[in-house]
Parts: sequence; C-alpha cells; structure tokens
Amino acid sequence: MKRKLVMATLSLSLAFTTYSVSAESLSSIKQKQQQNRTEQHKKENELHDNHEEQDSVVQQIEALENSISKTINQIKDKKQSIEATKASIEKLKKEIDVLEKRIQKRDAILKDRVRSMYESGGAINYLDVLLGAKDFGDFLDRVFALNVIAEQDKSILEEHKQDKLSVEEKKEAVESQLSSLSQELKDLQNLNDKLTDQKKQKDALLAKLQEEENHIHEDMMELKEKNELLAAQEAAIKAEIARAKREEEERKKREAAARAAAEAAAAKAKAEAEAAARAKNSSKAKTSSNSSSRAPIATPAPAPAPNNNVYRDFIFPTQGTITSNYGYRSSGMHYGMDIAKRGSSVPIVAAASGTVAKAYYSDSYGNVVYLNHYINGQLYTTIYAHMRMAPAVRSGQSVSQGQFLGYQGNTGASRGQHLHFELHKGPWNQSKSNAVDPRPYIQ
Repeated sequence: MKRKLVMATLSLSLAFTTYSVSAESLSSIKQKQQQNRTEQHKKENELHDNHEEQDSVVQQIEALENSISKTINQIKDKKQSIEATKASIEKLKKEIDVLEKRIQKRDAILKDRVRSMYESGGAINYLDVLLGAKDFGDFLDRVFALNVIAEQDKSILEEHKQDKLSVEEKKEAVESQLSSLSQELKDLQNLNDKLTDQKKQKDALLAKLQEEENHIHEDMMELKEKNELLAAQEAAIKAEIARAKREEEERKKREAAARAAAEAAAAKAKAEAEAAARAKNSSKAKTSSNSSSRAPIATPAPAPAPNNNVYRDFIFPTQGTITSNYGYRSSGMHYGMDIAKRGSSVPIVAAASGTVAKAYYSDSYGNVVYLNHYINGQLYTTIYAHMRMAPAVRSGQSVSQGQFLGYQGNTGASRGQHLHFELHKGPWNQSKSNAVDPRPYIQ
C-alpha cells in the first residue's frame, strides 16, 4: 500500500513536471513567435518606406536625366552656334581685310590729295585751274570738274568713315556674340557638371536604398525561417513530450507486470512452502526432531525498484576530433562544438532519443537537423549542422539514440568538412540564450 502511494506520488510529480516544463517551453516559443511577428511588421513598414523613398529617388533621377539630356542638347546647339559664329568671324575677317585694304588705298589717295593741296597752297591751285580756262565753256567745265572732284573727295571721306565704323561695329558685334556664346556654353557645362554630380549622388542613394531593401528582405526571410523553425519546434516539443509520456506509461506497465509476476511467484512459493509444511506435520512417522527441521516458509521476493533513469546520457554524435569548443573566439561567440574527421562518409547520429523539429537546408547551417529531447523532466534541443547532403530524417519524425542522421559535410557557412553540434537546455531561440557547453553532457 505504501509502495503504491509512493508510485502514485511519483507519477503525479512527473505529470506536473511534464506539464510545467511543456507549458513553460511552449510559452517561451509563443513569446518568441510574437516578437518575430512584431519585428516582421516593423520590417514590412521599413520595406514600404524604403520603396516609397526609392520611387521618389527614381523620379528625381529621371528628372535629372531629362535635365541633363536637355542641357547636353543645349550644349550641342550652343557649340554649333559658336562654330557658326566662328565661321562668321572668319568670313568677317576676310571682309574686314578687304575693307582695311580699301581704307588703306583711300588713305593713300587722301594723303596724296592733302599733300598736293598742301604743296600747291590749297584753294589757290583750284583758282589757277579756273583762271586758266580758254573760254567760258571751258571755265564751266573746269568748275564742274572741280565740283565733281570735291564731291568725290567728300564721298571718299564719308565712305572711308563708314567703312571704319562698320569694321569696328562688326568686330565688336562678333566679339560680343562670341563672348556671350562662350559664357553661355560655360554656364551650360557648369550646369551639366552640377546635374551630373546630383545624378551620381542620387544613383548612390538609390544603390544604398536597394542594398537596404535587400537587407530588409534577408531579415524578413530570416524572421520567416525562424518563425517556421519555432512553429516546427512547438509541434516537435508536443510530440516529444507525448512520446516521453508513452514511454513512461510503457515503462510503468512493464514494471507493474514485473511486480505482478514477482508477487505471483512469491505467492506460489509461499503456497508450496505451506503445503509442504502441512504434509510434514501430518506425517506421524517422523520424529519431533525431524518435524523441527521443516523447511522454512519462503519470504516473497521484493519487487524490483522502479528504474526512473529510462533515458541514457547523451552520446558523442559523430567520429573525429573536437576542433573548436563552445565559447568565445575571434569571430564572436561559438554556441557549439565542431567535430571533424577526414573521409567521405563520416556518419552523424542522434545524441539522444527525441523528435525532429526541423530537417532542412539553412544558409548559415547548411543541411541541418534540429532534435527536441525530453529527458528526466528536462527539455533539450540538439542541432547537427553542415551535413554533406539532405538529412536522412524528416520533420516530426521520432528518432532513437544513435540513429543515423546524415554525414559530415561542408554546406552553409562552413570552412571545411565537420559537424557543428549545439546543445540547448530548453527550446532553441534566435538569441541562443539556452545554449550550453555540450561536453559535460556527452559520453
């Protein structure tokens, strides 16, 4: 009766512990899932803002490209105008050269005229011409000729004056036009440089935004992967606890059957002993000394003590040498231990019986298996990473200690063939706060 009470108490204690650990672990997973969903919503908002900013920058870049294209066309037109102006200048130079030659010729004529007038006394020379007329008709002819010469001299002077003025005006006009065009070209080139620089800045900003978008997508994919892993782990923990309960019930049944068999054997032995004693007592031929030597009544054999240590300790998950232990190293915290051995087919096995939470390919872990174990009321999670090929087990599958999972490999973020093995005392989470040094746990 006392034994039954103890067993009942142990069963209730185990059931309570199972429920407590299960509720605590699942609550922790749900909390992590909610945190991930919050982070995902935040990332979605960041992605939306990023897309809006990208759209705005793209519009600005398009506007700048249009302005640059327009400015380039203007520069092209301005260069053509400058070339045309330069051609006009070359033509004008030829005209100016002709004018200057004409001016030089007139200068020579006028200088001769002035020199002649100076040498002959100016107006007196004209008087001599008039007084030297033979008759009145000749006088009129001479007066007319002198008027014509005077008009010609006047015309030459006016033309000479206009030609000089025209040359100066044309020179000033083309020089002004060329200077204006050159300044406009310089302004357009400066504008083009400014617009090009702005476009480079916008291109750099767009590239940065696109890079941020890629990071946001990566973060969202990572959060999605973590949520999927947490959901799979939640299901695996429930399945693992159910498996542990079934094994516990089977163990109890085996122990109960063993106790019943032991009690039946003891009862049978006692009955046989009592029957032998009665037979001996009824024998009158035996002396009192013989009756005193009757066989003692057999004492029932005690029932075997319940074996609470159903699960063995963790075993070494693969062959090889430990190349990196749990702890801090130059690249940061190393949450597991690396075990390596040369060979194309170095097997990896389950360190303990449990349920597969996830078996898939991860960018960081490569081909990886997550196992949940429920051992003596404590939940554990083991991770087997960088397998050579797809795992030999599937999500939700129950595995036994020592069962084949895959081969050592070099997949994911790995630098050589090995097994990266992690042990978490509790459920896995992205912060790896439950990770512990595996060495004390494995044999």
